Amino acid sequence: MEAALSADLSADHQETAECAGMTPDDDYSLFTCELCGSDDFAEIVELREHTAGQPIHVCRVCGFVQVIRRRNPERIAEVWAKELYQSEYTARIPAVKARHIYVAETIDVAIGLRGKSVCDIGAGEGFFLEILRDQYGAEIFGVEPSTANCARMTSQGIDCFDGTAEQFMTSAQQRRFDIVTVIWTLENSNSCRQLMDAAWHLLRDDGYVVVATGSRILVPFKKPLDYYLGPNPADTHSFRFSANTLNGLLAETGFERTYVNHYIDSDVLCMIASRTDRSQPIAWSRDDWRRVNEFFSRWHQDTVFYKTA
Repeated sequence: MEAALSADLSADHQETAECAGMTPDDDYSLFTCELCGSDDFAEIVELREHTAGQPIHVCRVCGFVQVIRRRNPERIAEVWAKELYQSEYTARIPAVKARHIYVAETIDVAIGLRGKSVCDIGAGEGFFLEILRDQYGAEIFGVEPSTANCARMTSQGIDCFDGTAEQFMTSAQQRRFDIVTVIWTLENSNSCRQLMDAAWHLLRDDGYVVVATGSRILVPFKKPLDYYLGPNPADTHSFRFSANTLNGLLAETGFERTYVNHYIDSDVLCMIASRTDRSQPIAWSRDDWRRVNEFFSRWHQDTVFYKTA
């Protein structure tokens, strides 16, 4: 089954490389489920209409939605730093500022920010860290693979590391923090499990991790599918979380959830979790993959009513 799936995905890559902006010479690998380790996947077929033909799968064991054919972490970081950040994405817009403030206020109310050391993984241009420093009195640090973004942070007096979280974890600059934030970054990594493992190592024993992402799966539809997916290389947004699968990832990487927002009617899914010593397993609930598949089928059908020219 794995060999057949690999062959099918290789053919898909050849067909979609040009329209999705991927380099034909890029080296891809086939991955098992990041959450439960299974290699039993079902493709969510309707999604190809919204991804320029690129496949997205759901794990039949735990219901986690993911891109299973991906490039290495360095290449994904390079694409974000040199291609997407340069031409596709900036946090300098009202919608992103609003969600930054929402998450900052959530953290402050739940666990407090003043005087706390905070490391933001995937810090981007540093706007979120500026809010934490200037409005909440936090001591801030950014980890970011874009040299241009790091230069921007440095110009604003933000100490930062130019590289990935995994690289920072083994660097001379490595240190431990009270809070690690991972906001709209976990989904863009090559391995969400490795990124959360890095967050665990960067935290003090009594520290907290904060993860924020879009609230999109097994909730009321928030936008047309075209706006959620799109033609960018699928492995630059490899993971798509429900509340159950995000909580599962936290549990599997040594974090016990202490807070979750009212994500059902919010644009944001935000969880705060305490670092454990990893000595005991933490229970979590899986999603039924059939329910996930049916959810995307309904969303695909609903999107037809909101097609734009």
